[in-house]
Amino acid sequence: MKRVGIATILASVLLAAPASANQVGEVGVDWLGNDIIVEAIKDPKVEGVTCHVSYFDRGVIDRLQKGNWFENPSDTAISCRQTGPIKIGDISLGEGGEEIFKQGISLIWKEQVVNRIYDKSNDTLIYLAHSRQVQDGSAKMSMTTVPLFNQNVVWENGKPQ
Repeated sequence: MKRVGIATILASVLLAAPASANQVGEVGVDWLGNDIIVEAIKDPKVEGVTCHVSYFDRGVIDRLQKGNWFENPSDTAISCRQTGPIKIGDISLGEGGEEIFKQGISLIWKEQVVNRIYDKSNDTLIYLAHSRQVQDGSAKMSMTTVPLFNQNVVWENGKPQ
């Protein structure tokens, strides 16, 4: 009896977990070891949508030279596109949307985050990449959209009216 309960809880946690990223590219930008990393992220609740996120990854020499050893810049770029048939699960429909991805870009204080927001009036998914910090929040962000208008979209719970 306990095994079924624990398995159910574990499955719920795994299904609700944010997406993971696959590194698909790495471009060196200077001799200090600084790189631009490109990752592919599949939306965990929207099948058929893939986001590509790029960010700056500081090299060891740059970290030693400039200090601020434990942190990468807040700059992030994002582009999301339809990469298969779209099937939308139980997504948040509120103005704040929901976080679909996050990863640390400093030792403990800063995260790179991707939020999905559904724009009902324009039938569009909005993906917003930004950093979240404990203090001194950054206004650096990047946004992309995936229009659903005239697409063959399957809504698991029925299209919001």
